[in-house]
Amino acid sequence: MLTKITNIDAFQNLIKNKNEFYFLKHSNTCPISASAFEEFQKFHYERDMDGYYLIVQDHRDLSDYISETYEIKHESPQAFYFSGGKVKWHDSHNKITLSTLSSVED
Repeated sequence: MLTKITNIDAFQNLIKNKNEFYFLKHSNTCPISASAFEEFQKFHYERDMDGYYLIVQDHRDLSDYISETYEIKHESPQAFYFSGGKVKWHDSHNKITLSTLSSVED
């Protein structure tokens, strides 16, 4: 199941309470982002695991917070794998696929 995260406090709670998770910055106006979101959904559905996302147009402050906190240039779409409160992997655009997401922990 995917859960939309809408503010910095909710994201900080996620970092504090989940040791490992995937997160997606999604643009609701971009066809590349729509494709990445679909791949992100498939990945989580096939593994029966929770995932998290934000919509950049609606929650730019959270998007900026993630970029600044983890010193990673903002892109959209952009996927992250967090482990132990740190970004262990990230990529963007057409590189967000079921295959790349599946290979992250290998």
